[in-house]
Parts: sequence; structure tokens; C-alpha cells
Amino acid sequence: MVAFMRQEEGLLNLIQKVFVSGKLRTKKMQRKRRENFIHLCNPHLEKMKEDILYHFALGTGTHDFPSLFGDVKFVCVGGSPSRMKAFIAYIAEELGLGTPGCDYPNICAGTDRYAMYKVGPVLSVSHGMGIPSISIMLHELIKLLYHAKCSDITIIRIGTSGGIGLKPGSVVITRQSVDATFKPQLEQVVLGRTVIRSTNLDEQLAKDLMQCSKEIGQFNTVIGNTMCTLDFYEGQGRLDGAICLYDEEEKLQYLKNAYESGVRNIEMESSVFAAMCNLSGLKAAVVCVTLLNRLEGDQISSPHDVLVEYQKRPQKLVGYFIKKSLGKV
Repeated sequence: MVAFMRQEEGLLNLIQKVFVSGKLRTKKMQRKRRENFIHLCNPHLEKMKEDILYHFALGTGTHDFPSLFGDVKFVCVGGSPSRMKAFIAYIAEELGLGTPGCDYPNICAGTDRYAMYKVGPVLSVSHGMGIPSISIMLHELIKLLYHAKCSDITIIRIGTSGGIGLKPGSVVITRQSVDATFKPQLEQVVLGRTVIRSTNLDEQLAKDLMQCSKEIGQFNTVIGNTMCTLDFYEGQGRLDGAICLYDEEEKLQYLKNAYESGVRNIEMESSVFAAMCNLSGLKAAVVCVTLLNRLEGDQISSPHDVLVEYQKRPQKLVGYFIKKSLGKV
């Protein structure tokens, strides 16, 4: 009888261990699934009956976000609507989901602020020029992905930039976005108080993109810091704007200091892009082609056909990455 009771006790202990272990595994899996979803750093949204994404002309009360966007895994954003329409046509053909000359409707046709296109698991969105414009777009894009219950999202900004110490046509994969003082941070004023946010980007994603460029083998690609400025002229040390109160020697010294700090290109969106993606739990990268070497001049003077080919390089790299991620290479 005693032996039987000991056996029964041992069996109960074993069952309890298995049960507890199973619960722990389930909790870990649930936590992992939660980690792969979009994080919204705004408790007020849960109290809203409807969320209107005004600048997209979309809303949770008028559109079925999970049905429209629930299968999205890759989001590519870039400045101009025409470039992002060209990208969706390119990736559609690369993935075997489209035919040459096929037209792709603008999902945001109800507004002229931004353009949005989708094919399969890829969403392509324009963001305009500069930090304010991309910031507005990202607020609504992140909410869209959240309402659509998307998970495991990779978001990549593709665009153009001015290079520092690189030949025109080189592609820069951003390690960190830095401000005009070369610090990896976004400084923003919220309710009258200065808020500092990190601008680091996903290190492994940058390495994966670099490996993809090596496999393509068509153009020079580097990983480096990207300086994000508040404007195109004075903020980037140009001599050809309407206002310039510094000389060429000062300009060149500033750009050389930037290069020595690790900066390889300059643009106007990466800092807020990195900061907002960090806060939202999005795996993010910035891939920009350089249109000129700023140590050699300020104006973009390459022939139009050359510039068009340069602008296709980030698309080719990111397109190859998406194909490889989907096992289509």
C-alpha cells in the first residue's frame, strides 16, 4: 500500500512538472508572438471607437484592415509616389505576382498627401520629404499595421542621398542615423519638453542586406552612419542655397569631420524613421544610393539616365532581399 502511494505521488509530481513546463512554454510562445506584433506606445487609442488615418484617407470604421493588410510582411517607404509605384511594379514582377505594364491602384487615392501600393506581402508607401512629412506618415502607417494585426514586419526606407567620400552610385546601408552634430539621437520637443530618442537600426538586418549586395555584385555597397538633417541646403553645408553665411573651407572641414565620425551619406528622414520604428518594435533598415560625393561639390549634375539607374539600385537590393527572405532566390 505504501509503495503504491509513493508511485502515485511520483506520478502526480511528474504530471505537475509536465503541466508547469507546458504552461511556461506556452507563456514563452505567447510572449514571443506578442513581441512580433506591433507595439503602440499610446494607451489612448484603445478608448477610441474608430481610428481615422486622415492622411491615408483610411479608417477602422470604413475599411477592414486585417483583410486588406493582414498578410503584409515587408513595408518599403520612399520619398516620391512615382518611385514607390515603380517599386511595387518591380517587386511584383520579381515575385511572379505581376506582369509587365500591369497597373497597381493607389490605396490612398482619396488623398494627395501620400501614395500606397500593395502586392502580395509587400506594401509600398511614399513619405514625402523631410522629418515632419515622414513622421506623419509613420504614425498612421504604424497604426495601420497594428489594426491589421500584422506580425514579423520588416520595414525599409529606400531613397537617395548625398555621399561623403564615396563615388556617386554607391549604396549606403545605415548603421546608425546621426544628427547634424554626429550624435545617434533624435531630439524632439513634446509638450514643451525636449525628448531624446535612440536612432539605432537593426544590426542583423543591415548585415543581411550587405550579404545580399555581395550576392548581387552589381554596385558598391557599404555600411555606415547616415546624417539626418533638417533641410537640404544650410543644414547639409551646401554653398548653393539662397542663404549661406559660411565659406567653402568651413564647409569642407565640417564634411571631413562627419566622415571621420563614420558618416557616409546625408539625407533628411532616417532619424525619425529609426526612432519611431524602435519604439514600435519594428525591424528597420535604411538603404540609400548616393547621387554625388559632397566633398567634390554640391549640385547634382549627372545625366538624367544615369540618375535613374542609380535610383534603381536600392530597389534592386531590397527586392533581392525580399525574394531571398521568401525563398524565391
